[in-house]
Amino acid sequence: MMNSSQAPQPRHPLAEVFGFPISNQSEAACRIRDNRLCPFHNRVPNCTKNSVENPLGVCSVYEGKQAVITCPVRFREDWVVATDAAQFFFPSAARWTSLTEVRLRDADGRSAGNIDVVLVSYDHEGRLLDFGALEIQAVYISGNVTKPFEAYMHNPQVGSSFTWSDSHTYPRPDYLSSSRKRLAPQLVSKGGILNSWGKRIAVALDEAFYATLPALPQVAPERAEVAWLIYGLRHDPDQDWYLLERQRIVYTMFEASLTRITVSKPGSMARFTDRLQAKLDDRLRNGDTPPDQE
Repeated sequence: MMNSSQAPQPRHPLAEVFGFPISNQSEAACRIRDNRLCPFHNRVPNCTKNSVENPLGVCSVYEGKQAVITCPVRFREDWVVATDAAQFFFPSAARWTSLTEVRLRDADGRSAGNIDVVLVSYDHEGRLLDFGALEIQAVYISGNVTKPFEAYMHNPQVGSSFTWSDSHTYPRPDYLSSSRKRLAPQLVSKGGILNSWGKRIAVALDEAFYATLPALPQVAPERAEVAWLIYGLRHDPDQDWYLLERQRIVYTMFEASLTRITVSKPGSMARFTDRLQAKLDDRLRNGDTPPDQE
């Protein structure tokens, strides 16, 4: 199997559209594209990303030769992500199933958001025994992915000869926004409640995204409160599609990982004071002084 780093250098940002590389012109790929379907277990047969009527059917985008997952539903391929999370949450013989988009509320009844997937274990009579929360974090995009998507969908038969080179709005993974605007707030709001209940959390991430996070202090799986499920997309040249593959699992404690992600590593205070001095010198040199403070 060829991995994504060995795939041909793309001339466009669209790694997967409605589940397939745009070079794939098989009967299945064309049928799914024509009907704007989602092959990755969306809650309905169709893709609903951004809009039900006009979905933005981009599952992943290229960063160099690597395909990076930008749609959370993409992680549901064959429900491997649920199986991996269940192995962390429950004993090996447990009966379990998954419930999606479950609302979580705080002590005052206010919404703390929806949990992407709650895995529940139950006994032979269907009574709840335990549960764990699975959060799925795709990568935000900077730039504009709608323009190349719409240009391609205008004539999807163009296949691998499609090109896109708008350098001003060329879409790229935005890892910083993904962690600061999405991942960290989700861990604070929902993760804080779940951790206070003593419930385990699994977080599914693209391998390229995880690589941008600070190194997390690891613990043994049996002690862990959080499991980081790290996946990548690997290109199968025979079928011309990408396969979701688990790369590894990182086990951590909740507070330690949250602190490492949310607290910036301090830089040099001397460099900061040097910048303050330079700005102060510039202000005094120009005679632009504020009024004295009483």
